[in-house]
Amino acid sequence: MSFLPERVRTLTFDSYSTLVDVDAAEKALADRVPEPEPVSRLWRARSLEYTFVANFVDAYQPFYEMNRAALQYALDFYGVDVPPEERDEILAVYHELDVFDDVRAGIERLRDAGYDCYVVSNGDPEMLSSMIDHAGIEDVIEDAISADEVETFKPDAELYRHAAGRTGTPIDGIAHVTAAWFDVMGAKHAGAQGVWVDRKASPWDAVAGSPDLTVESFHELADALDV
Repeated sequence: MSFLPERVRTLTFDSYSTLVDVDAAEKALADRVPEPEPVSRLWRARSLEYTFVANFVDAYQPFYEMNRAALQYALDFYGVDVPPEERDEILAVYHELDVFDDVRAGIERLRDAGYDCYVVSNGDPEMLSSMIDHAGIEDVIEDAISADEVETFKPDAELYRHAAGRTGTPIDGIAHVTAAWFDVMGAKHAGAQGVWVDRKASPWDAVAGSPDLTVESFHELADALDV
């Protein structure tokens, strides 16, 4: 399927890896872990895996708690002993992740052209509120829609359809913008258009179809919408 800009009324954006850089979490490990990179990668991977499994075995917990359990697993896997108070300090980095350079200006272009822009994320409400505030985009985002509202994580279609209801937009009038391939496919399965933000020139995971549009930045998305 090709991208149909004329259908788009509302834009929804993933948060982590799309608006803000989760790789920056590695910095929080640097002073506490001998080799922070593999710990950080396993932490992120396990965190996502926990959300996938939770959807199928009815084991929902707020994402912050999932992330806490994933961090502990990664530390245990690499045999690193970190006191509880330091683990909390590491986790807290998710409230202050670095925003990508193109995000604010790109969303401003889209908003000024008349598109309502929302965040739709696995993050729980407190995480999303602090992320948006730290990123400095609270004035260009209409609202943040959390998986916590329906207690199910991406890529479950229920979350995207819930977001459509919250925005007051038919699902086929939404373009969901994300750096995560499974999030693209979840949005498409729910009936939205899926836009993949590929800032790292990564290969596409072709297991379940393809994005409606691939962009390297939010400015390229604005160009595709002719704004």
